[in-house]
Amino acid sequence: MKSAYPVIFIVGPTCTGKSEISFLLAQKIDAEIIYCDSVVVYKEVDILSAKPSLEYRAAIPHHMIDRLSVSDEYNVSMYSQDVQRTIEDIRRREKNVIITGGSGMYMKALLDGIFEGVEKDPELRDKIEARIAEKGLQSLYQRLKEVDPGAAERISGNDKKRIVRALEVYELTGSPISQLRKQSEGIMRQYPYRLFGIMADRGVLYQRIDRRAKKMFASGAVDEVRKLLSLPLSVTAAGILGVKEIKRYSNGECDLNEAEALLAKNTRNYAKRQMTWFRKEKRIEWITATDASAKTIVEKIYKLVSRS
Repeated sequence: MKSAYPVIFIVGPTCTGKSEISFLLAQKIDAEIIYCDSVVVYKEVDILSAKPSLEYRAAIPHHMIDRLSVSDEYNVSMYSQDVQRTIEDIRRREKNVIITGGSGMYMKALLDGIFEGVEKDPELRDKIEARIAEKGLQSLYQRLKEVDPGAAERISGNDKKRIVRALEVYELTGSPISQLRKQSEGIMRQYPYRLFGIMADRGVLYQRIDRRAKKMFASGAVDEVRKLLSLPLSVTAAGILGVKEIKRYSNGECDLNEAEALLAKNTRNYAKRQMTWFRKEKRIEWITATDASAKTIVEKIYKLVSRS
């Protein structure tokens, strides 16, 4: 069957049912699923990443899962290149494409190109500003010369704003800003697409997050993190939700219930940040999942894309 549907994005904060919705829709339109997520790429992280079930993956091809080890660095630039090749392959096999997940930065970079997809990161900026306060602006400028000499040539050593931005982009993507400016555009001009965002009322979402945290601990999250901590973790892997919280428990800094509560709290905060990011994306068509079953949402999306 020829590909008849646009590339469909199903995005939104954690715990809104995106995996089930994507799976049911993929069955309906003969699609394969690509994950837009910075954690499911790691082979050793099954519980904390809440990967789709093995049954789902056996029934429908899922891409960008179990791609590399937690010791390997991975960034938005690598992701965008990998996914563009994956889309081409799926289309070549005359299948439809569904892209699902909660990474707004990965989504935007894939759509609009790497450079346009890199928005400001307040936490990283705070760290860069702290280094300026401690070591001075010239220390940061020297760092820029090392990681991106092309940008340093065009930026004055006194231009704090542009130095901070260039280093922010490098830290977020692993690629110099001078190279990213030259990279090709995203997929938005290559394929028709539709963006659907799945949301839930805050109270319902927080209940789901609490249940997921409890389930993770019951399923062996502590053992998973202990195994992870025995490995040399990349910067991205070290920041996975659950690693820091369970490490505190393993170090005797809190008990198991406190670690679980902390994971739930930090996941709620993460969901807030996700929604802040996605709300800025005006192309998203929002669907509320609170009172609707996954099948109902799938039918709604199916009707909308069938009219594209």
